[in-house]
Amino acid sequence: MGHHNPLRDSRDLRLPRIAGPCSLVIFGVTGDLSRKKLLPAVYDLASRGLLPAGFALVGFGRREWSDEDFVAYVERSVRERARTPFDEDTFRHLAEGMRFVRGEFDDAAAFEQLSKTVSELDRLRGTRGNHAFYMSVPPSAFPIVSRQLADSGLAKSDKGAWRRVIIEKPFGHDLQSARELNRVVAEVFDPDSVFRIDHYLGKETVQNLLALRFANTMFEPIWNSNYVDHVQITMAEDIGIGSRAGYFDGIGIARDVIQNHLLQLLALTAMEEPVSFSADDLRAEKIKVLSAVRLPEDLSLHTARGQYSAGWQGSEQAVGYLQEQGVNPDSTTETYAAVRLDIDTRRWAGVPFYLRTGKRLGKRVTEIAVVFKRAPHLPFEQTSTSELGENAIVIRVQPDEGVTLRFGSKVPGTAMEVRDVNMDFSYGNSFTEASPEAYERLILDVLLGEPPLFPTTKEVELSWQILDPIEQYWATLGQPQAYRAGTWGPKEADEMLARDGRCWRMP
Repeated sequence: MGHHNPLRDSRDLRLPRIAGPCSLVIFGVTGDLSRKKLLPAVYDLASRGLLPAGFALVGFGRREWSDEDFVAYVERSVRERARTPFDEDTFRHLAEGMRFVRGEFDDAAAFEQLSKTVSELDRLRGTRGNHAFYMSVPPSAFPIVSRQLADSGLAKSDKGAWRRVIIEKPFGHDLQSARELNRVVAEVFDPDSVFRIDHYLGKETVQNLLALRFANTMFEPIWNSNYVDHVQITMAEDIGIGSRAGYFDGIGIARDVIQNHLLQLLALTAMEEPVSFSADDLRAEKIKVLSAVRLPEDLSLHTARGQYSAGWQGSEQAVGYLQEQGVNPDSTTETYAAVRLDIDTRRWAGVPFYLRTGKRLGKRVTEIAVVFKRAPHLPFEQTSTSELGENAIVIRVQPDEGVTLRFGSKVPGTAMEVRDVNMDFSYGNSFTEASPEAYERLILDVLLGEPPLFPTTKEVELSWQILDPIEQYWATLGQPQAYRAGTWGPKEADEMLARDGRCWRMP
């Protein structure tokens, strides 16, 4: 038996660095995102020993709360949603640094109070002037919160201390609004201090995609148009819009998901090997891919959109989108979108990338499927390979993270019969460490000031340049095609692939 080092076993190699002294200020702290994701993620970081002793958490909101009320609210959220077990001591230590500031976004006095509160925390908790501001608020509130932070002196870093701002998607609703938001935020914060959150990029599998491609000699040589027939990137949800009608209606799923998550996944799948995994080198490669994306010449043939109608989701009856509470009964907002994109680079010439996303589909799944060309010559009799499909590498981002390889294998027996089989790797079974939740990873990266996973201004603008013409075309069409809840989207989407002689995979 070798020498046992208990320290080595308990170390989490994926998140090895502890943030320095700082506070996190959350605007919109009483909203869903904060309650379900951000507050539990902060607790999980604390419980794994990744937050400094001098950490503080400040909530900003309209409620008439005392600090104690805020602590009780955080505790409820943590007990309901945290990944790590609830520990009284950990929570009590965290709670000593919690404060609540009441106010509206246009209330200068509330921001003065916030400024006093963080100065007091610098003194009492030793946060040393390092503060991150999380805007868990609608995009329309970004400009006013940014200006208030500037006017109250909270936005500028000084004397070696840092100030950072974290902005949730969507970043604008088209290129023009994204540029305007970028301008407002850039007037207030240094470019290096702005972190745009795309929680998809915090998921372990997305980073595993980079490892899969660049750490293994068996994949990269075939990751190009010589071998790849096409790529399908799918983000399917089995739920409807829930209580998000106010946000979702009028925005639609293409702006909500394709512009950010799916185009980022496309960039990571298609990019060239970066010189290093530093933020700047990764961004440079993603920007090259997004700059090379070409839209189909005829959008009527190579895009599809739909809207769910009533149907069965599993054993439950689901109402149609137009019957959802808060939705305009004449709404033309799409709940399903599919597009074909091409990438004008040497590596991907002639390989279509199909992106699709929708609500109330057959099941919840996000995956990237790289589908290979068929073998050029099959020396088997026609009958023996009747079931053979194309080889594929499928990277599952959620829910059961992992990778599947699909290839042809001989069926046991005397005849030479070849059939498709799957070889499966799943994170849950291969590693004993639990993957950190996306928001844990991203919040820690912000506190450490490490930006590789955050899309830059340029990436955001390029993504809107890709989507805007599609949105403008769709705006001329009227009602999207209906598809029944619990199915895989409108007929139009199947026809779109059939025209290219392909079909969607069943995830």
